Amino acid sequence: MAVGVNHCSTHGSRSLGCLPLTQTHCELDDGLAVNLLRHHSAFERIEKSCDPYGRPMLALTFGLQGESQFRQNDGARLTFRAGYTTIAGFTASRGERCLPAGQSILQLRILLDERRLRQYANGEQVAKWLGNDSVNRLAFAATTGVCHAHVRALACQMQQDCSRLDMQVHALSALAHALRVLLLDSRENNRLSHARIERLERARSLLLERLDCPPALADLSAAVGLNECALKQGFRHRFGTTPRRLLHEARMCEAHTFLESGCQVAQAAYRVGYAHPGNFSVAFLRYYGYYPKAVFDK
Repeated sequence: MAVGVNHCSTHGSRSLGCLPLTQTHCELDDGLAVNLLRHHSAFERIEKSCDPYGRPMLALTFGLQGESQFRQNDGARLTFRAGYTTIAGFTASRGERCLPAGQSILQLRILLDERRLRQYANGEQVAKWLGNDSVNRLAFAATTGVCHAHVRALACQMQQDCSRLDMQVHALSALAHALRVLLLDSRENNRLSHARIERLERARSLLLERLDCPPALADLSAAVGLNECALKQGFRHRFGTTPRRLLHEARMCEAHTFLESGCQVAQAAYRVGYAHPGNFSVAFLRYYGYYPKAVFDK
């Protein structure tokens, strides 16, 4: 399918008063595709899905807004949530895609078929990832800052019908980082106890809940019962970043969303904790490569 073409991909959907689910599907290369999903409705939407890919695929779903689920007929479930990456192997799938009411959902999915995947991993690893079952959940973890930057840039490019080469660069960069951090380097996360992971997740939530007035590192450490050194080390192992960097990336992402919804630059700056819009504009430019006014004007 051509780059930039919007289409609905529904299979026996049932909904009442539901707005169309819109997807932009881009074939970037042989066996490599990206899909941008947008949806908002006051009503729940449930779609029947029957083997949408037609062949074994590895799917990396990056949640940008909202939350949804895929429920397999055998009871297996996949959750797609803003700020998180879900990686799953599909050999065949029969189930339902569940889109809740009252949420704006934005998800970007990178898809690789088996032949393409074998270019990046050995046959044994590919067989393990794709599995023998219909759906093989591989990872569900917070999206790292590097990944999020590439995914956000790719999502913007897909909506602006940019060059296929530019989109391919961001897609492969996000893919490489996600596979390395979430799968190949999972041994680092295995060193963390369940209790330590819960504290780190709590610390991350506290930062994301208070973007306009975040706690100092010492206060954050005290709130979750970890010393500052353990907190920073845990963030590197669990999220692939530091608390400060995670906060900055979350602020930029949230500001971009505010600007897209019609907020003026100064309003977006204040909402994410910047006292001076000028400082915000400089930080935004360094992060995205363009000024926030470009998003607001568009």
